[in-house]
Amino acid sequence: VQLVESGGGLVQPGGSLRLSCAASGFTFRIYTLGWFRQAPGKERECAAAINGGTSSKDYADSVKRRFTISKDNAKNTLYLQMNSLKPEDTAVYFCAASQKYWYTPMSSSEYNYWGQGTQVTVSS
Repeated sequence: VQLVESGGGLVQPGGSLRLSCAASGFTFRIYTLGWFRQAPGKERECAAAINGGTSSKDYADSVKRRFTISKDNAKNTLYLQMNSLKPEDTAVYFCAASQKYWYTPMSSSEYNYWGQGTQVTVSS
């Protein structure tokens, strides 16, 4: 199993970034997928998740109406479009996959596979 994130970088406040996560080694289309983030000194939190069974999406309150999670099953790729970025969005962003599909887990302990992370820095 492999999850490889890309697309992170330095962006000014108010700017946008699109993260990608290329997956292999498991049945991508049926897994629940999530984007987590972890800032220095803080716990890892789920920013967004997409359910493997229904494709319904859930977002943390802090990113609602700014971030959009999506996936392309043909390409085995997960995306996170981030708009109106704020300095508090600065973190390492991880993609993750969970075998749970009857609900959408938002806790890191419920995810089975993880990528190595990509740094997002929002600063002027």
